[in-house]
Amino acid sequence: MRITDVTIELVDLPAQPPFRWRAGLPGSEPAVVGGILRVHTDEGLVGEAHTRRGVIVADLVARRIREDLVGRDPLARELLWERLWELDRIEEFPIYALGLVDVALWDLAGKATAQPVHRLLGTYREAIPAYASTVTFGSVEEYLDVATQCLELGYVGIKLHAWGNPAADADLCRKLREHVGPDVPLMYDGSAGFDLADSIALGHVLAEAGYIWYEEPMREFSVTAYRRLAERVAVPLLVAETSDGAHMNTGDFIAAGAAGGVRTSAQYKGGITGAMRIAHLADSYQLRAEVHGSGVVNAHLCMAIPNTTYYESLVYTNPVVREPSVGADGLVQAPTAPGVGFDQPGW
Repeated sequence: MRITDVTIELVDLPAQPPFRWRAGLPGSEPAVVGGILRVHTDEGLVGEAHTRRGVIVADLVARRIREDLVGRDPLARELLWERLWELDRIEEFPIYALGLVDVALWDLAGKATAQPVHRLLGTYREAIPAYASTVTFGSVEEYLDVATQCLELGYVGIKLHAWGNPAADADLCRKLREHVGPDVPLMYDGSAGFDLADSIALGHVLAEAGYIWYEEPMREFSVTAYRRLAERVAVPLLVAETSDGAHMNTGDFIAAGAAGGVRTSAQYKGGITGAMRIAHLADSYQLRAEVHGSGVVNAHLCMAIPNTTYYESLVYTNPVVREPSVGADGLVQAPTAPGVGFDQPGW
């Protein structure tokens, strides 16, 4: 089997419901031109991957990707991952574009074998609990109301995206712990809103309140800053979500002693292949590799990675609407369609 073409179909995507991640940081997007990337083969099998950046990816396909992939074996995913890595050296692909071809190749392989992708990866579990990952709401009272709704809907834990104000966020984190009690898993995501001093101050509050992880308080370009933060706070740092360099950069965080756990995902870490490299790397250090983001691709990763604990389900609105893939018991079930299963009901 050989690759005969790589195409991208541009599709108009509607505006997202209005939301934000923190004060001063945009959240929801207006209507955009997305895309469906497809890898075609001489045996008629087609693998696909989806993006909200259709125009940018179309340019990369036309200028760099198509010519390099045509004629190659689509099942040689490790080789083709390295080829995209080499192209990134001269093109500097956007972090979300690097793994799109890899996702399409895994989709194709699943269709070729009539198996869901997590089976090809080596299924570890058939279901995983979901936590509610909030957008930024307007007040402490609203956050507490949202938290109550999330727990009533079956979510097992709550992760905050708050305002990016260290004093206000600390107050919210304390009050949320008081509100839900000692046994509900709580996490905090700073959306890279702080410097080192504020990150340390807030980290002490999170440790005292029993939060299970502290995610991206600073931009992730300085491993040294994260090492210094890790030396000063007791709450585990969940690191390397948006940093370039896939497993290589993640390895630097671990070697520096800056990682209480690591983030992995298909979107930001070079597709499914890159995400699994990171998960195995973390496992060798007895660290968790928590999957970043929702959606069916990341659900496959959650089912295949032993050292992950939750599925991240985004909560955009108040009143809260539970994501269709999350059951009333708070569990996400393993996808069953061949390949990725983008069209599988519930996703």
